[in-house]
Amino acid sequence: MKKGLYNIIKGKFLVSDDALKNWRFILFLSILALIMIASSHSADQKVHRIAQLNNNVKELKSEYLDVRKQLMQAKMESRITAAMAKRGLVPSITPPQIIKITNPKK
Repeated sequence: MKKGLYNIIKGKFLVSDDALKNWRFILFLSILALIMIASSHSADQKVHRIAQLNNNVKELKSEYLDVRKQLMQAKMESRITAAMAKRGLVPSITPPQIIKITNPKK
């Protein structure tokens, strides 16, 4: 057991006669490790991008609500009346009259 452990520590399995299959396996494991690291990095980038987009969505929703509130306030009759009063226009005192058209062909 000790001799096998010493051979591994010294790296004799890399320079022995059948070392080619060991090198192939080490190369395979290295490629898998690189793929795993690249995949992890890509996933981290996607997570950061999703968080950034979620923040943008929250900001846009907030801006939408502010603009909608301003629009509702601008459409209020009292505000329109006040704005038109500055220009010299006032609401009519007499209500509008209904015009009825009768069909003479009947």
